[in-house]
Amino acid sequence: MADNAPDDRDGTSGQSQYHGVPANALPLTASEDRQWATLAHFGGILGCVPSLLIYLIFRERGPFTAQESKEALNFTLPPTIAAVLANILVLLPVVGNLFAVLATAIWVAVTCFSVSAGIRVNHGQPHRYRFNLRWIK
Repeated sequence: MADNAPDDRDGTSGQSQYHGVPANALPLTASEDRQWATLAHFGGILGCVPSLLIYLIFRERGPFTAQESKEALNFTLPPTIAAVLANILVLLPVVGNLFAVLATAIWVAVTCFSVSAGIRVNHGQPHRYRFNLRWIK
């Protein structure tokens, strides 16, 4: 082979062997839609990050996932902020123990409400939290 001839080892004759992912991802099936919506609520155990990621990644692929992950995100965002602040305030000398109890109580409450909502959503029923600041529209 000549030094200036194109390298044709992969048999593509100058074409790229790598193909990009299509810009539009496939819509979720009904069971996948329900599964991701359920995981958005169950993710409340870890705070607002799981529901945020599910909302950002899957909101345009499944209507039930978009609705429920937004609801879960709106519910878990304020308690997550409050728990982070309480965990920072644990470092204060005299009242630190009070903030540790408060952070634990926030986590327990969010966990109970999130699991309850996740079970309901897993059965295909939409869930609305009673006390929810709907910051994300």
